[in-house]
Amino acid sequence: METEQDKKADGISIMKETEKNTGTDKTMYQAGSQSARMPRPVYIRESASIVGQKESRGPLGELFDMVGEDEMFGCKTWEEAESTLQKETVLLLLGKAKEKKENIHFLLGGDLLGQTIASSFGIKELDIPFLGLFGACSTSGEALALASMILGGGFARNVVCVTSSHFGSAEKEFRFPMEYGGQRPPCYTRTVTGSGAFLVSAIPGEHPYAVVSGITVGKIVDMNMKDTFNMGCCMAPAAADVIIANFEDFGHGPDYYDKIITGDLGRVGQEALFHLLRQRGYDISARHMDCGMEIFDSSQDGTESGGSGCGCAASVLASYILPKLRNGEWKRVLFVPTGALLNKTSFNEGKPILGIAHAVMLEGIG
Repeated sequence: METEQDKKADGISIMKETEKNTGTDKTMYQAGSQSARMPRPVYIRESASIVGQKESRGPLGELFDMVGEDEMFGCKTWEEAESTLQKETVLLLLGKAKEKKENIHFLLGGDLLGQTIASSFGIKELDIPFLGLFGACSTSGEALALASMILGGGFARNVVCVTSSHFGSAEKEFRFPMEYGGQRPPCYTRTVTGSGAFLVSAIPGEHPYAVVSGITVGKIVDMNMKDTFNMGCCMAPAAADVIIANFEDFGHGPDYYDKIITGDLGRVGQEALFHLLRQRGYDISARHMDCGMEIFDSSQDGTESGGSGCGCAASVLASYILPKLRNGEWKRVLFVPTGALLNKTSFNEGKPILGIAHAVMLEGIG
């Protein structure tokens, strides 16, 4: 809960330095061409994760907060199931944080479905000011970056970030209905049924997980790829682009981080990422981890290349990555969720699949 002392400590004004020669203002927190440092501490106070049955049988199964009894989550449609999944994850987060929803200034949420209907229908009953986001599977990074800027700028004290995905609703939206029984190639990444939520705050609370020390906002990358079964290779160029931008903007190299963690490139996408970075003189292979490769055992049916979806990176961050930062096993992590920007119309009209990725710098406390 927020104390009066926390409120007083929150009153930090944002400073600017003025370039008198040009007459323009330049915030001292901009870093390079597409990054920013946080002007004040931004804490990830609490996290929560809920996943489906198949995810619970993977290597991280025991780490998730809750597991759904079935893939429908007590609902009649896939879309309703995902909305329920997201709502329950936010409620679980608030319960873990012992925070009232009235103390949440903004909720930043998104999903993979058209017009982010899983989020809007899921959180409508929570009565929290809502900003709907779409960055495909990079949405958790987009949400954390925006929340950090909101909090760093002094525009709120508490912001909730949440994303979700559902295997059934995503297959229906982007590929084929489940009943079709279409075959999938080895490079296919299975959409995760899961949700991750985070309480991001200007105050630390009792035992925060990590601090967001900086962000790098990614650019849209178009490599003219059109294979919806090979999303990893579609997103790898965007991941490489934003990782390089982070290194250059902050003057760091791969060795600065204990882990560089992408969202859902999968095994094929990982190989592409390594190749692209080595062409630019960077080797991250010893420090790289991919959430999609962690959440499933490759021997599980249909998960040979790994997992994907908005809920993939978010649920792994909540259940696996943040605890390692809190217990001191990792000191610095570059979290890079990756997304493929497309919809049914763009695909049917022959448009390429665009890639996007955002990088969030996370540091342990103490």
